[in-house]
Amino acid sequence: MPTPPRRSSGSPQRSPQPSRGGARPVAPVRRRRPRWAMRAVTTLSVVVLASAGIGHAVVTSLDAKIARVDPFRDMKNRPQGGHGMNVLLVGTDGRDRITPQERRKYRLGGAPCHCTDTIMLVHISEDRERASVVSLPRDSYAEVPAADGRPAHAIKLNAAYAEGGPRLTVRTVEHMTHVKIDHYLEVDFTSFMKTVDVLGGVRICTSAPLKDSYTGLDLPAGDHKLMGGEALQFVRARHIDGDADLGRVQRQQRFMAALIERATSSGILLNPIRFRDVTRAVLGSVRADKGFGTGELLDLGRAMRNFSPSSSEFATVPIGQLGYLVKGLGSTVKWDTARAERLFRALREDRPLAAHRTKRKAVTVEVAPQQIRVQVENGTHRTGLGKRADAALAAVGFRTTGQPVDAPDRSVKRTVVAHDPGWDRSAKSLAAALPGSELRAVKGLGPTLKVIVGTDFGTVRKVRADDPTQETVVLRGDEAGCA
Repeated sequence: MPTPPRRSSGSPQRSPQPSRGGARPVAPVRRRRPRWAMRAVTTLSVVVLASAGIGHAVVTSLDAKIARVDPFRDMKNRPQGGHGMNVLLVGTDGRDRITPQERRKYRLGGAPCHCTDTIMLVHISEDRERASVVSLPRDSYAEVPAADGRPAHAIKLNAAYAEGGPRLTVRTVEHMTHVKIDHYLEVDFTSFMKTVDVLGGVRICTSAPLKDSYTGLDLPAGDHKLMGGEALQFVRARHIDGDADLGRVQRQQRFMAALIERATSSGILLNPIRFRDVTRAVLGSVRADKGFGTGELLDLGRAMRNFSPSSSEFATVPIGQLGYLVKGLGSTVKWDTARAERLFRALREDRPLAAHRTKRKAVTVEVAPQQIRVQVENGTHRTGLGKRADAALAAVGFRTTGQPVDAPDRSVKRTVVAHDPGWDRSAKSLAAALPGSELRAVKGLGPTLKVIVGTDFGTVRKVRADDPTQETVVLRGDEAGCA
């Protein structure tokens, strides 16, 4: 029988011998991550799921592999605990153990920033039947609370790790969300790649070609089986379209759902040898708080043996303003305070996020389409394609010239949004309306943006400038669909 669930710390009905943060079980998900966001979350998922039905001796032998940190040391004035368990999953850009060959192949040659590449808040319900994952964009505008003689100050959320490590990261997230963190898990690039490889790869679906010159990702539309390195490219890519980091968050969530499906449907978790291999790959490069140990793995694993993608739900913290400029920080992502509070209240009260579900009718962009002038060029030999693209863009509000022309190059496969570097914000808004399009900076092009239509052109997506009435989109794990 599963161990009866306990209340998180801070609850008036605390168990006399609670673990760190008051919640015994821990929800391993892994980072992508996805992040990395995905990196962190997927790791936790695999560990959690893998715990189900596995003997104490096997798990105990793995406990010593976990590197320990103390993110809760001397922390005061923390939020009150509630029902269920909250785990902060962060994916860092650590790459010390990646081989030179892998660095070249997967574009990992740059110096790490020693910051969090992905940040996810995972809530495991008290009855252990639901996992709610909320992604926190790494460029979120954050205010670090005063502590340790340091005054309160503004920062990008991912920079909290570089400034004060896990402890400042936890403190900042708690300050922003008012959700008490029970456990902390940190995963790097190496762990993510090894975990995907030992699972035998993860299948994902792409509805349009995905290409990112920064990470080297190059996937045609369709179904793909991604191994570790390719999966890392997929969850790291943020230059695919105008959605930038928010688009990457969504891809990370879809990848995590696919990874959970792979782990739960393949029989891997019921095979002690495969389980050992997976957990060794994961735990070998994981850092966790001191309260996350063998007991938490076993208790949560037993309680979650029936966990599946349909038991999970994913959301991104509601955004109030993209491109929020802050002196000294540059462009940040500002949360919608009221809607974010409703979302985090659901976590604190152990309620499903499904109450926030809506169909998202338009993508929020920084520059309204009515402010963007566009010249369409047909980069294919398909008669009338340029005219169709021009009409579709005009229908959603873009100021097209109404006179599409043929491009000099008629062999374009992927639609291009060409723009003067000075109009990059408008270009991102336009690219958001053209899923899968490529942004291309062209000096001297001026204020009129150019869309060179490729053979991949399908439909134009509705976009709109920041709209405070837009509701939070919540995705269930078995509804992930194509990225």
